[in-house]
Amino acid sequence: MAEPKTPPPAGIYVPAPTFFASKSAQDYNPVSPPLDIDTQVAYSIYLAKAGIRGLVLLGSTGEAVHLRIAERVRVISGVRQGLDAAGFTDYPIVAGTAAQNVDDVVEQLQEAKQAGAGWGIVLAPGYFAGCTSQEGLVRWYTAVADRSPLAILIYHYPAVSNNVKLVPSTYATLAQHPNIIGCKLSHGDISHHCQIASNPSIDHTRFLTFTGLGQQLLPVIAVGGAGAIDGSAGFFPRTLVRLYELSREPRPSDEQLAERRRLQFKVSSVEELVVAYGTVGIKEAVSRLRGFGDVDGARAPLALGIPGENTWEEWREIVDAVEEEEKRLGG
Repeated sequence: MAEPKTPPPAGIYVPAPTFFASKSAQDYNPVSPPLDIDTQVAYSIYLAKAGIRGLVLLGSTGEAVHLRIAERVRVISGVRQGLDAAGFTDYPIVAGTAAQNVDDVVEQLQEAKQAGAGWGIVLAPGYFAGCTSQEGLVRWYTAVADRSPLAILIYHYPAVSNNVKLVPSTYATLAQHPNIIGCKLSHGDISHHCQIASNPSIDHTRFLTFTGLGQQLLPVIAVGGAGAIDGSAGFFPRTLVRLYELSREPRPSDEQLAERRRLQFKVSSVEELVVAYGTVGIKEAVSRLRGFGDVDGARAPLALGIPGENTWEEWREIVDAVEEEEKRLGG
C-alpha cells in the first residue's frame, strides 16, 4: 500500500465565497456575472493576516456547482499567486469538488493541483441518495482516492447532497485509505462527530475531523476534532481563531473558561444566520462587515441577498455583539 499522505494543519479554515463582478462592471451579466479575481485575492490575504489557518476554495459557499472548470482554475491559481506575492507561501488551499461521477471529480482534482491547491475536499454524491448504500459510498470514495493526485477530505453536507447518509463506520473504513486524510461534517450531529473524532481505530494524526459549523466548535474540539471549516469565520475570523485556541487550552483558567463560553455563545448565535441563509447570508455579511464583494453577488438561482428589506437589521444585536469581540481581538 502507498505511504499515507499528510493532512492539512489543524485549525480554523474559511470556506471562501467566490466573488463576481459588480453591476457596474462593463461585462456584467445578471445571471452569470464574471469572476472578480482581484477581490478574491484581497479577501484571501485579509483572512491570512487575521490568523485563519487555510482556505477552502470552490466548496458549497464558493458556489462550485456554478463554475466551469476554466473558472475554477482561475480562482485557485489567482489566489495561490496572490498569497505567494503577499508573503504567504505554502499557505494551505483546499479545493472543493461537487460532481457526481468519479471521472469528473478526479478531473477537477487534477486541475486543482495544477492550479496550486494542496488538498481536495470531495462532496458526497447525493443524486441517488435514496438507494445509495454505505458500501457504494466506500467504493465511490475509494475510486476517487485511488486516482486523485491530491489527498482528499470527505465532505458530508446533507443539505446540499439530497440528505445522503454517511455513518461513522464508513469514515472508519475510508480513514484507512492512504489518500483520504480527513473529513468535514456540515451537520449538527455531535454524536457522529464524537464517533469519528474519538474512534480508537482511526489514526487521528493523519485523519482529521473538522466541523462545518463554528456554533459547535468547543464541543467538537472536546471530543477530538481538529478545528472548523466555518462560514462565520469568513466575517469574524479573529473571534473564531480565538475560540479555537481557548478550546484547545488543556488547563484553562477561570478567566479563559469564561471567555470561551462567552465566545461560543456569541458564535453559536450569529451562526444561525449562516444556517438560515447559507452562501447568500455569508456573502451579505462579508460585504456589509468587511467590504468585500456585493451583498447580492451570487449567480442564479441563488437569491440576490438575504430576502426581506429589514432582515439584516433583525440580526443587528448579535452581529454587533460579535463585532465587539472581533475589534477587541484586533479586527
